[in-house]
Amino acid sequence: MIPVPGFAGRRVAVFGLGRSGMTAARALKAGGAVPVLWDDGVSGRLQAEAEGFEVEDLARADWSDFAALVLSPGLPLTHPAPHWSVTRARASGVEVVGDIELFARAIAALPERARPKVVGITGTNGKSTTTALLGWVLKQAGLKTHVGGNIGIGVLALPAPTPDAVYVLEVSSYQLDLTTSFAPDVAILTNITPDHLDRHGGMEGYVAAKARLFQALGPDATALVGVDEPETRAVADGLGARAVRVASVPSPTRGEGEIFAVPGALQIGDQRIDLSAARSLPGRHNAQNAAFAFAAARALGVSEAAAVDGLLSFPGLAHRMETIGVLGEVRFVNDSKATNADAARQALSSYDRVFWIAGGRAKAGGIADLTDLFPRVARAYLIGEAAGDFAATLGDTPHAVVGDLAAAVAAAARDATAAGGPQVVLLSPAAASFDQFPDFEVRGEAFRAAALALGAVPPGATP
Repeated sequence: MIPVPGFAGRRVAVFGLGRSGMTAARALKAGGAVPVLWDDGVSGRLQAEAEGFEVEDLARADWSDFAALVLSPGLPLTHPAPHWSVTRARASGVEVVGDIELFARAIAALPERARPKVVGITGTNGKSTTTALLGWVLKQAGLKTHVGGNIGIGVLALPAPTPDAVYVLEVSSYQLDLTTSFAPDVAILTNITPDHLDRHGGMEGYVAAKARLFQALGPDATALVGVDEPETRAVADGLGARAVRVASVPSPTRGEGEIFAVPGALQIGDQRIDLSAARSLPGRHNAQNAAFAFAAARALGVSEAAAVDGLLSFPGLAHRMETIGVLGEVRFVNDSKATNADAARQALSSYDRVFWIAGGRAKAGGIADLTDLFPRVARAYLIGEAAGDFAATLGDTPHAVVGDLAAAVAAAARDATAAGGPQVVLLSPAAASFDQFPDFEVRGEAFRAAALALGAVPPGATP
């Protein structure tokens, strides 16, 4: 745990008692604060009471007595309307912060010689893979590495800082909206495509939230920016010479990037680094993720040889283009983390022919941006709320509305087996999970269970 300083003896309101809220409360208490907790759900309040926290209905509380409000990143700060707790806090002059901001303050309170290194990673897509990949590379190189934030362990639940440690943190736009002083030593923006627009008031607000990653960078910090989209190019332009640009080839940005990422290789100036043996990093998007991880590792003092070795040995990230089983010549690929069309594009682009399982709760635009990839779809199996709209967009592309995931896996496996030869059954939903599953992880595990129930053999297992 990372104790949070600066609030000793003072009452701090904590609203939202999920993973980040409870870890924030524990870290505040460890730093001497008096956390006052509330959640709309009874289970969260009961857990807080069981741990001995003060639980009070914040709608009836005296807000003039609070030093800060720690807001769950899942609750709206500005759009479509501020959460009522935000309104109450602002009316009383109480600052509103999140767990990443509390972490930043805990690090800043340390003597400079005692501070660890920090990497912050954000973007619409690729941030989880880049976070996991960089964490792996650093650990393989022998660095004391803690990985968390918006992935895995909540940031304040990570081990207490030591000067030899590196924190590799995935940070979401929701978390960044709640920061003012987060100052990573290496800041990575992978890409920006439309997502969460309702929470940020449109694309301009979404881009501004992502760009907050760079708001407090120190003079020696490294800024790595993917420049395949006009929005990220604008962010890089705003950073000027501080930005190390990472582009894919071919791309409209050719000539602008300082690092070019192509499937199986990185191009840095005249130097070409071969990554063709990295089985867990297929496709253009993973080449770009590898470029970020490589450049970040080098900025943290890892040798080129050690960084490359780490990239080549990376085992892959769960729920992101993860081969979870093989049935005969049919391979089942779990890409449940693809919760929007751009993320699904990355998976679809990596295979010549797929039996595609898609659907859920659609994001704005649905799958209209994927029409150029429909010729790769042998047949699509549509699930959830988006099934009807996705079917209309697919048009003449073979498809079936099957409703639920288990039925989709069974139908796709049957058709892929009948097609003969090596085939891929791909779960890449291009939609959120919330209509049928609590999150993408549960959806991915349901896909895994359905494939294994059909007799698929996990990778490395003996059939």
